[in-house]
Amino acid sequence: MRMQWDALLAAVQERGEYASREEAERAARVVLALLGAHLVGEVRSELADRLPETLALVLLNPLQAREPLPPERFVRATAAWIEGATEKTATWDVSSVLSVVADIAGDDLMDRILLQLPVGYDLLFGRPQAI
Repeated sequence: MRMQWDALLAAVQERGEYASREEAERAARVVLALLGAHLVGEVRSELADRLPETLALVLLNPLQAREPLPPERFVRATAAWIEGATEKTATWDVSSVLSVVADIAGDDLMDRILLQLPVGYDLLFGRPQAI
């Protein structure tokens, strides 16, 4: 079931404690563009089917990554794409967006998403895995 645009932005805004919808949208667009570069195949398509259409397109048409970024580099890449961001604020942005994505995805899809990502992304999604 596709989440509505306003509902997703409201969730990201609340989770990230952003002052405006625009801040939440900026974070969502950047983080999903970077995430889309790391996911492939059915997993990416299935996640896109659950996102509002505008953000689904962002996820499905990402910047191409040469290699999967470890979580720390993913955060640094996010900081580089958000004007005025630091690694600390980018960590907040990434976790705010990805924790909402995890809620939308559900457990089964999240397990498959995490299989495609380097170790450590579970924490960014707010879903620590048992070792």
